[in-house]
Amino acid sequence: MCEVCGMFVIGNGYTDHCSNCLYGKHVDDQTPGDRSSDCCGLLKPIGIRSKHGKYQIQYSCAKCSKISYCKTVDNDNFDEILKLMQ
Repeated sequence: MCEVCGMFVIGNGYTDHCSNCLYGKHVDDQTPGDRSSDCCGLLKPIGIRSKHGKYQIQYSCAKCSKISYCKTVDNDNFDEILKLMQ
């Protein structure tokens, strides 16, 4: 369940964000899917970047301020992605 918008989120093993509001959870430390972070703070989406032809959401952790990136997935809210691109 998303802590920000309340949407029920089903992950794929690498998913660490809500496909509706794009907020995430700081659960990974070194690599996507490693689930080795003890922080568990909310990841606020702050931007979008393109890397190797794929879009990534840029995050800032509300708890520890770490900047991180996560690949977008097909069911992510495209309107929210567009907002981050502006």
